[in-house]
Amino acid sequence: MNIYLSAIIHIKENSIMDAIELLKKLVIETRKEKGCMQYDLFEDNRNKGVFFIHENWETNEDLHNHQVSEHMMKFRENIASLLENPNIVYVGNKLF
Repeated sequence: MNIYLSAIIHIKENSIMDAIELLKKLVIETRKEKGCMQYDLFEDNRNKGVFFIHENWETNEDLHNHQVSEHMMKFRENIASLLENPNIVYVGNKLF
């Protein structure tokens, strides 16, 4: 069963360009991971500094391995000072 995840990221207005560079690196590295079926970054058209990532993983194990990967840990460390609010993450299963 595939695992679907959506993460919402709120970035400080004066840190948007730096955050985009970090997010771009995260997407590039994550797409190389085993079990990553989708990892797409979006920018909210109505709310400046709001980004969201839609993910699709083959298994819970693949998602777990991503969450503890070196590049993800480095991303969390580097993005922390750029965040306006804590990230919001939704994990679910496709219903239909």
